[in-house]
Amino acid sequence: MNINKNNSGFIAITSAIVISALLMAIMFALSFRGFFGRFDILDSEYKERSAGLAEACAENAMLRLVQDINYVGDEIFSIGVDSCRVRPILTAGSEKKIETTASVQNAVTNIEVIVDDGDISVVSWQEVANF
Repeated sequence: MNINKNNSGFIAITSAIVISALLMAIMFALSFRGFFGRFDILDSEYKERSAGLAEACAENAMLRLVQDINYVGDEIFSIGVDSCRVRPILTAGSEKKIETTASVQNAVTNIEVIVDDGDISVVSWQEVANF
């Protein structure tokens, strides 16, 4: 078999180019995965902060109810540099419903707390999608 000397390295160069392109594509995909993974972690941190704010607002509203059973809510509390809102408190029979909302960088948490009117004990505490 007679091999032409001009084409003897063609397969090796082509293979090297294809393998290099595949490795670059894999590295590119992995670097973007790490880059966008940071944003997922940051969104998780914002959600955690908004949940803490909404819960602090609910606790604050419960404290106000203990101090004054006729507390009606509908106010904004500043906690550090952030704030949360207590919506108007709803009364149904012997229970009061406290609804709070907090937002940190588009991460929103809505907390709904139902307390017994007599001793302000928690009947239900849950995060809801919206009110």
